Amino acid sequence: MKYGIVAFPSNKLQDLANNYRKRYDPHYAQIAPHMTLKDAFEADESKLEEITSKLSEIASKYAPLTIHASRISSFFPTTNAIFFRVEPTDQLASIHSALQEQITYGTSKHVFVPHITIAQKLSSAEHDDIFGQLRMAGINEKETIDSIHLLKEDNGKWVTIETFRLSGVE
Repeated sequence: MKYGIVAFPSNKLQDLANNYRKRYDPHYAQIAPHMTLKDAFEADESKLEEITSKLSEIASKYAPLTIHASRISSFFPTTNAIFFRVEPTDQLASIHSALQEQITYGTSKHVFVPHITIAQKLSSAEHDDIFGQLRMAGINEKETIDSIHLLKEDNGKWVTIETFRLSGVE
């Protein structure tokens, strides 16, 4: 089975992201706007109890995440993806590290850059045109996320199989 660990922003920020994703993200129908905390990984279904136990332990240690989507950015030239950049914080880095260290399935494909994707799989010309437009529109949203989610890929769509409330103090 293929799993992932994400944080979903508020409905307000999801709606803002979806305004762009409808047009510019071919994964729009497969998953809601989110911030990936651990890249998708393969694990046998028999390991699910172990994974949920570790997630529960991690979530009980960390306080709700305070995020600030501060600008529109791009992963160009690596990929033609455009995203809401979420300002990195010690708390985000710490929870990401804890997930990497304690849930040992899969490996990180990239350096952790907190973000919410709004456009991807664009041609270079599309990227340049859309990126310029979106940067002018900008973003400046601050909010608190009080839970993280374990997702499972099911027929190409990602579904939440368990939610973990962030209830700690870190």
